[in-house]
Amino acid sequence: MLLHKKYINREFSWLAFNERVLDEARDRSNPLMERLKFLSITGSNLDEFFMVRVATLHHQMQMAISDVEISGLTATQQIEGIYDWTQQMVRKQYNTYSYMLLPALRKLGVSFVSISAMPLEQQKKLHLYFKKEIFPVLTPLAVDSSRPFPFVSNQSIHIAVRLQNKNDPASQVKFATIEVPSVLSRIVQIPYNEAREWVLLEDVIQYFMSDLFQGYRIIESCCYRVIRDMDIEVEEGDAINLLNEMKKQLRIRERGEVLRLDIEGSISEEMHHELTHSFSIDEKMIFTLRGPVDLTFLPKIAPLLPEDGSLFYKEYVPYLDAALDDGEIFEQLKNADHLLHHPYESFKPILNLLQQATDDDAVLAIKMTLYRVSGNSPVIRQLEQAAKRGKQVTVLLELKARFDEENNILWARQLEKAGCHVIYGVLGLKTMAKLLLVVRRESDGIRRYVHLGTGNYNDQTAKLYTDLGLMTSNRQLGFDVSALFNMLSGFAEPTLFNKLITAPYSLRNQVLAFIHAAIDDQELGRSATIAMKLNSLSDQAIIDALYKASAVGVTIRLLIRGICCLRPNVPGLSENIEVQSIVGRYLEHTRMFLFTREVGTNVYLSSADLMVRNLDARVETMFPIDDDAAKTRIVQLFETMWSDNVKTRILQEDGSYKRVDKRGKKPLDAQVHLQKEAEDQRSQQRKEERPIYPLRPLNKNT
Repeated sequence: MLLHKKYINREFSWLAFNERVLDEARDRSNPLMERLKFLSITGSNLDEFFMVRVATLHHQMQMAISDVEISGLTATQQIEGIYDWTQQMVRKQYNTYSYMLLPALRKLGVSFVSISAMPLEQQKKLHLYFKKEIFPVLTPLAVDSSRPFPFVSNQSIHIAVRLQNKNDPASQVKFATIEVPSVLSRIVQIPYNEAREWVLLEDVIQYFMSDLFQGYRIIESCCYRVIRDMDIEVEEGDAINLLNEMKKQLRIRERGEVLRLDIEGSISEEMHHELTHSFSIDEKMIFTLRGPVDLTFLPKIAPLLPEDGSLFYKEYVPYLDAALDDGEIFEQLKNADHLLHHPYESFKPILNLLQQATDDDAVLAIKMTLYRVSGNSPVIRQLEQAAKRGKQVTVLLELKARFDEENNILWARQLEKAGCHVIYGVLGLKTMAKLLLVVRRESDGIRRYVHLGTGNYNDQTAKLYTDLGLMTSNRQLGFDVSALFNMLSGFAEPTLFNKLITAPYSLRNQVLAFIHAAIDDQELGRSATIAMKLNSLSDQAIIDALYKASAVGVTIRLLIRGICCLRPNVPGLSENIEVQSIVGRYLEHTRMFLFTREVGTNVYLSSADLMVRNLDARVETMFPIDDDAAKTRIVQLFETMWSDNVKTRILQEDGSYKRVDKRGKKPLDAQVHLQKEAEDQRSQQRKEERPIYPLRPLNKNT
């Protein structure tokens, strides 16, 4: 890897993150089923990385763009490095699968078996199953001078076949391809077999595929799939044109260029030539796999496992504050702000706020931004219900949410049909701010209730991602959120807000101002510290400002889960900067900023990471935490995360990561600790709710 003296390459930093996820799959302290899930995640992560990031670099190469990114690498240099790294990573994935996870499954009596090693009687039963359940769905496609190689869709699994006429050994070898049907379960239970023994669908097809080619001898076959360029460029116009343009681009995207070809096992030179020629790819784009194509099927193994709690993470039910569940939520928010920390705390208070807003005759309007929602979203249902009840419901639905575009188009139509006003945001900007506004008429006038968060309004990912959200009736924040919605839906110009900080208008400059204030204090002899928790840090101006702060002695601690282009602990550059990353059960997704000076600590939460796209090409929000209890809680939260010595890796000067040396230290897994705290809160709440019965009076006759 080429190293820049000041910056780490963004793409290589992301690959290092995926390596950390892969390490979790290899970590024997994790339950077995969770390790299988981690391995699956590394596969889906890598697929998306090729579909988007490698695709972008590929475009730059095709257009002969000679620009270099902050680490000094051209697109060509980055692509070469990416293919080298990912070839090694894929080998590590399959070593993990074959030599660590499969043996562990076999110890439990769960195994994927070879059909050729089955007893003949069992093979006959499987063959009968193939004829009845699989054969009717298959469509073999011949490739010859009159029938060109068929289109192979992104990520679909196919079987390539070389075959020859049985009756003419001198005849030309033919080629065909078969798509493995996605409508069938990929994991096939062996018929009439009580043991936990399974085969993969593609293996069954390959073993009995001679039924598809009567009169031909199968010379060889292999499974393969392609990863295509799935990045899209949308020309934005008005709302209707945007919707239509998005539909058009989604159709075009399906036929993007092939960036990677995965092939299971060794193949002949002839098969190799046929596939590479058909897809017009370089040798570096071919990944030879020592196991099944596409490991994202691994979570589907869960129902096959014996009922054993040790194979999974212990089930956790998020804590739900009774005040935000059974109580009158508007009264609660009038009296105090409420901070929600998912997944340790329930997502239900947000749904309760929507429910009560729907049922309350005093509520006049509901406004909400949506980026990614769940498949059967209770948020969508509640917004529809509110509109049907006569509320003014406005939803900013981001159509350009990557790989959720089709879902969001459908949601937009459904919400409009229910009577909601659906808008798509500001021209040229993707809206990623997480905002919910409820407008209510009260005895003293109009009052606004708001929720601002760091994560999506998705009830399912709220169980898996860590995020913070603020529920408040603060008048200044309410006014700001209302003004931001007006700006997004109408012709209002960007304005100065009371408390809200927004991208692309002021967030970058405000973060820089906070950093420069710490520098000024430090230079005047007043101590200052900076602590941030982010998903990604890649913006050069922010990194340079942090370097300057480090140079004057400001202590800087960064918890960055994913991409980090800053080099810590470089003499003369960043001696006072430490960077840590936590990869564990939950995906760290919270963005928090703590700027401490002698006058006190300013605490902010944000929907934004410190990347160029978030600061300059997205609508994002950053908001202060003024409530003392909430502020103290967030500071303590950061300290807990920073103290983790189980799931933390420390970023080294050269861009590599090392685990914390915990010799002589009591193990602290921050996520486990925070989960335990939430469970303790639930227990305490139950004690306080437990009714106290009066003592039964004494019976004088006894």
